[in-house]
Amino acid sequence: MELSDLRRDFGKYSIKETKLPVSPISLCKLWLEEARVADVDEFNAMVVSTVGNNSKPSSRIVLLKEITASGGLVFYTNYRSKKGRELNQNPFAAVHFFWPPLERQLRIEGEIIKTTAKKSDDYFYSRPLESQISAIVSAQSEKIENLSEFDVKREVLLKTPTNIKRPEYWGGYELKPEMFEFWQGGKYRMHDRIRYQLKKGNWRMDRLAP
Repeated sequence: MELSDLRRDFGKYSIKETKLPVSPISLCKLWLEEARVADVDEFNAMVVSTVGNNSKPSSRIVLLKEITASGGLVFYTNYRSKKGRELNQNPFAAVHFFWPPLERQLRIEGEIIKTTAKKSDDYFYSRPLESQISAIVSAQSEKIENLSEFDVKREVLLKTPTNIKRPEYWGGYELKPEMFEFWQGGKYRMHDRIRYQLKKGNWRMDRLAP
């Protein structure tokens, strides 16, 4: 198989500029809902890219758990993980959604802040017990010999569920958007690309070349 020979044309959909909202938040919510209705697997999965003090980017997939009233994107993780350490060094990130059946991509960039302890608590205790335990026993991104070393810790907590508390090193992040780019696949690679940028508190929209 030659990767250079793989091609797929797009063009099922297009972006109608006359129907675009002033704020990209509502369009972001609409595209997420349309991905859900289209039964896209893990439609709320997004790539989060961070850059630490070494200036080298790293990426991983997390699940979007909330869009706040102000348009912030919330996800949860271990604050001591690689992404947590990098966000502590450089509190900015880019996220990326990809919905192949709809021929769409969505890129968002902005500043990252930690959610409140209460919000982290509320979400942590809404998770299944097993998931809570995994968050407690895993030193995410650290070297381990094998997964079996967590079994004893898990068994202890399963027997004493009243001792389960959200650890201070686990919680939420909220990305405060400063840029949205809505990408709609187009025929003959003439893709639609609409960008919103936050300028002095207002969203400015323009179209980018494919």
